[in-house]
Amino acid sequence: MTENILVTGGAGFIGSRLTTALLRQDPSRKIWIFDNLHPQVHGDAPATPEFGAGVTFIKGDVTDACALADCVSACNPNIVYHLAAETGTGQSYDEPTRYCAVNVIGTTNLIEALRTQHNVKKVVLAGSRAVYGEGGYADAKGLEFVGLPRQPEAMIAGDFTVPVPANAELPAHPIPSHAGLPPAPASVYASTKLMQEYLLCQAGEGAPWDAVILRFQNVYGPGQSLRNPYTGVLSIFSRQILSGKELAIYEDGEIARDFAYVDDIVSALVAAGKTDIKHGTILDIGSGKPVSILEVSKMLMRALGKEDDKFKITGDFRIGDIRYACADITAARQTMDWSPQISVEEGIRRLADWAKIECSNVQD
Repeated sequence: MTENILVTGGAGFIGSRLTTALLRQDPSRKIWIFDNLHPQVHGDAPATPEFGAGVTFIKGDVTDACALADCVSACNPNIVYHLAAETGTGQSYDEPTRYCAVNVIGTTNLIEALRTQHNVKKVVLAGSRAVYGEGGYADAKGLEFVGLPRQPEAMIAGDFTVPVPANAELPAHPIPSHAGLPPAPASVYASTKLMQEYLLCQAGEGAPWDAVILRFQNVYGPGQSLRNPYTGVLSIFSRQILSGKELAIYEDGEIARDFAYVDDIVSALVAAGKTDIKHGTILDIGSGKPVSILEVSKMLMRALGKEDDKFKITGDFRIGDIRYACADITAARQTMDWSPQISVEEGIRRLADWAKIECSNVQD
């Protein structure tokens, strides 16, 4: 029996690669892509993407309930990958209504459209590690807790450390994030991503489909938008380095991130679609290894053939940014036999090779 798959946001950085991977796994599949080709990501005059036989592209926005319902009806999906979302911590602070409209209302529109269908078995959400806020910490006795929000007054004074509860026994240290930690979103973006999880899990109770949540770390790789100033720090840095600009590195340079190569993210999505996973399961997806922004910036400069000293540690910061992010990928390994295959060193090299070519075609 032919399997029908719907990918919202399927023309994007991750979605387009996911579509290719799904067809490679099973060429008999029929895939519908629903994407608004937003100019911030795709440029002012984006061409209609072509994926070849077996793929139907529909231009539309998830905030348009009728258009989304028509797409769902035409697809009659067995599996839905919900990738359509507004991303970016800083922009969400400036445009909260836009983020809520797309991420929250767009998800409820999808849920209502799915309720008219009878063959949906699974909905896989591209979630975000942002829902953890400052993430997990452990004190000297091994007691785990969530780091408290950092205050602007302390950061202005140059103190970028994460506050800990008064009853924590120092010293405390960050730990990889896992679903056992309570969510503590620190930005509008993070709050909307957490709401997506709640909506799909709650609406899926008693439904014929199961919701699976994959909380992604910082995704990067060839093909990520060089136009979007709000997401993809490594793509943004690549363009700045190749144009001869000095990198402005925030805080003290020791912000830590888990950089997940896009192909590893795609393989996790594919695995989630084909594995029998309990409704409401949350899996953390990343490399499992933190690296500082300063360190990865130097790696990128060298990969691009530049000296690794053209940067300035500014002490600037953004409200809602967090200090440390890393995924505990144990559950993903155990649940769906998934593990990342691309090291950050190899991923940076691949990104750099692509950026050298692509940046020459993108005008400032």
